[in-house]
Amino acid sequence: MINVSQQRLLGSVVIALFAFLGTTMVPAQQLDTASVVRQVDAAVKARIENLAGYTVTEHYAVYRGDDEIHPIAEMTVMTTYKKESGKSYVIVSQTGSSIVRNLVLRTILENEQRLNQPGVREGAWITSANYEMKLKPGGTQPLDGRDCLVLGLVPRRKESYLIEGSLWVDSKDGSIVQLQGTASKSSSLVTGPTQVTRQYASIGGYSQATHVRAMSNSFMLGKTIVKIDYQDYHIQLRPPG
Repeated sequence: MINVSQQRLLGSVVIALFAFLGTTMVPAQQLDTASVVRQVDAAVKARIENLAGYTVTEHYAVYRGDDEIHPIAEMTVMTTYKKESGKSYVIVSQTGSSIVRNLVLRTILENEQRLNQPGVREGAWITSANYEMKLKPGGTQPLDGRDCLVLGLVPRRKESYLIEGSLWVDSKDGSIVQLQGTASKSSSLVTGPTQVTRQYASIGGYSQATHVRAMSNSFMLGKTIVKIDYQDYHIQLRPPG
């Protein structure tokens, strides 16, 4: 039998337990699209403001059809990014089809160079200024060792560099972990919209691309897959103060 004192003690424990559960459940209840989007915008803004420049080695490989083992063209470039001027490239090595290198890889490099110019790159940032974002149900999902929230992305305008799909962000700080979807506009009249997966990691305290897979279909080349791997980042941060 439980005496009166024990009943009161048990009651106090139960009340305390429910109070504790209530406090731990509040963040999940308060989690909404607006607060997550503010986190994403803040993380992107911090990267923009504090990243003065970087260098990175990028390896490009192009595949045809369903063969993702044997590339028909490859290129390794040393990329330099400077906040005040954008991106520049030095080709370190290249092999395979010269036609594919010129039609595909050099076009990618030229587009990246154009999109990263001051006054242009703002339109490609993954922020609420360029995208409508909506938090997807399901809570956090593990991805690359991080607890992530998933947002649906809809571009506010049709551009080949804006992706309609899903965005995975770190649940702690809103930093970007993965982007997956389809370009909202075809890059040319002879190709369909490109399907893209872009993965990121925290390097120097900010999200940097580590791997990209892009697939498109064209009249000239058929199904084409481009994979890009980013290695050996050297980050230059803006001096404090």
